[in-house]
Amino acid sequence: MATSTEKVLVAPVPFDAPVLDKDNIPVIRMPEGQKQGIALPGTETSDHTAIYRNAARPDVLMETPHSKIRTQYDAFEHAASTYPERNMLGHRFLIDRAKEIWSPYLWQTYGTVAERRTNFGAGLCYLNDELLGNAKQSQYAIGLFSQNRPEWIITDLACHAYNLIVVPLYDNLGPGSSEFILKAVESPILVASLVHIPKILTIADQLSNLKVIISMDDLKSDEDSPKESKEDILKAWAKEKSILIYTMAEVEELGFQHPKAHSPPEPQDILTINYTSGTTSSPKGVVLTHANFVASLALAFSHLPRSSNDVVDAVLSYLPLAHIYERVTLGVAMSAGASIAFFRGNILKILEDLLEVRPTAFTSVPRLLTRFESAVKAKTVHSTGFRSDIAKKGLETKLEQLKRKKSPNHWLWDRLICKKVRANAGMDRVASMISGSAPLAADTHQFLRAAFGVPICQGYGLTETHGACMLAQPEDFTTGHCGPPALTSEVRLRSVPELEYYVTDKPYPRGELLVRGTTVFREYYNDPERTKEAFDDDGWFCTGDVAAIDDLGRVYIIDRVKNFFKLAQGEYVAPEQIENKYLAGCPLLQMIFVHGDSLQPYLVAIGAIQPLAFAPFASSILDAEISANDLESLQHACDDSRVVEAVMQELLQVAAEVGLQGYEKIKHIKLMIDPFTIETNVLTPTLKLKRPAAASFFKDVLSELYASPINVQPARKIATMRSSSLQ
Repeated sequence: MATSTEKVLVAPVPFDAPVLDKDNIPVIRMPEGQKQGIALPGTETSDHTAIYRNAARPDVLMETPHSKIRTQYDAFEHAASTYPERNMLGHRFLIDRAKEIWSPYLWQTYGTVAERRTNFGAGLCYLNDELLGNAKQSQYAIGLFSQNRPEWIITDLACHAYNLIVVPLYDNLGPGSSEFILKAVESPILVASLVHIPKILTIADQLSNLKVIISMDDLKSDEDSPKESKEDILKAWAKEKSILIYTMAEVEELGFQHPKAHSPPEPQDILTINYTSGTTSSPKGVVLTHANFVASLALAFSHLPRSSNDVVDAVLSYLPLAHIYERVTLGVAMSAGASIAFFRGNILKILEDLLEVRPTAFTSVPRLLTRFESAVKAKTVHSTGFRSDIAKKGLETKLEQLKRKKSPNHWLWDRLICKKVRANAGMDRVASMISGSAPLAADTHQFLRAAFGVPICQGYGLTETHGACMLAQPEDFTTGHCGPPALTSEVRLRSVPELEYYVTDKPYPRGELLVRGTTVFREYYNDPERTKEAFDDDGWFCTGDVAAIDDLGRVYIIDRVKNFFKLAQGEYVAPEQIENKYLAGCPLLQMIFVHGDSLQPYLVAIGAIQPLAFAPFASSILDAEISANDLESLQHACDDSRVVEAVMQELLQVAAEVGLQGYEKIKHIKLMIDPFTIETNVLTPTLKLKRPAAASFFKDVLSELYASPINVQPARKIATMRSSSLQ
């Protein structure tokens, strides 16, 4: 057994089955009520818990699903050689912009993609070696800047084949972050969609290493002026900056004319430098290796439910590919020979893409799953007539099963309800759904389990852990936790005295979550100081998240170490913990931003309403009919002082029930329909709240809230719908 002073323990491959053979790769499951994570004896200290590992294999940390799969290059080569004729990458294009008519999905096979990545990779090498004279470089960085699309994947695979480092830029980050990243990695070549090229050219004077920009799109179009085309304009602009512009097709032709043998990477070689979105500081370049990816592959194949062997797996790509969550999702999909369809770029139209693709697996985030919940309720329990009565009865039965920690599946209600719900959402072939990036509300989790009738697992991971390092078991029907450590990871907690979290707390130990394992990153790129801060002396990565571990070895994320501030009277406040408690008890809100100031003695908040719950609540207060779809009426209700006071009463009631201290209770709230967006830089691309950015963006609103605190007392519940998950 490991001791607390050992570095990461790795072991021989526990499974040696073909990667794509669904029958031969064991899927880890622990019987109900049995420990899922276990503490290694003798590894605890006075301020650290014992080391916890997955109960199925506590003696090893898994490295790969197959001894021949050592890099992401190996994984794709296996899939491409096994399924050369299978559809791999699909996209749609706009046929009629005015009528918004889209084409069916157009597909490229694994064989076609393999050929294109070789040509494009050889073309990249030709540009770097011959044109730029950088042939002596070994591993160098290729920038990648676009929304999700097939060319993103082809570029990524090309870099794997020639052992180049992929550095993605966030589609939703501003020029400042793009400049920071491109300067840091000194990339000579950037591959970008056409819409992003002008953004880069505006900062090109600051990018002395950037010599070539490759457009994923054709630079000629029928809309061009006969005197001056887009190509002419961009190339002239780029020439002023001493930058050459090529199209992807031109670089593929260069590679075809100047072929070059692959230069396969080794496991320890850098796969990517994945920059964090920077919620509180400048982005950090997380250095991830091919070995990290392969360990993530092992996690996915050993922990997730899989579709039957007679179904060709399919996924819809819509989460940002520059984030590790989607990157891992598609990496696993490609390794399994799955078909990957890209959404049209509009998240509001995702249902139409889902109905076309009918994925077999679906990864998502709480914000979108909450929208699914609202949509399903609108067509079932909130509709009228006989069908609504049937839906209510069936879902109540299934939710009652979940309360008893039993499977919600039922021979009758699954046929009458789930089959139709899944078909209407394009989910009729889904074998499992995964939620990540933020906590999923318990009511939402259970309702969707009941409505869809498939496993919905919550996971936990970071860029620094190459995606998930914990994942709840599909057959565990409780909520709020992220499951036990995965087979690739070990975890422990250390006390955080300043926040009064101790590993001796009862009933469960609490403290900062520390992680070691085969998916954990190597370092922050060219940033030894922050790298040193990220690891303790025993090689544990310090996540900054506060967690608790229950008696079954499951981990609950409850707070952030650094997300706290001091009020005027000296009290320290942890806002995320407070937000989670308010949201868990008040279904009127789907998101809340709690803010404090060292010059103020109390907290204020901005709340995003949950329209389906808020509309009937406001209707009862104002004695008027307000529809959940009427944005104007909803906003008027949000601004009405009577409604605000009633919501404050609800929140005070929640505060009393969960035992918040006086200084932890908010004194005023601003209600809005959708205040937190990526476009306003208040949310990261993975929908996490940027606290400093939110405080700056809502500066005037917060000042108004502090100027007029509401003095309300908890009152008898008026119209809350806390009693039933069906509401």
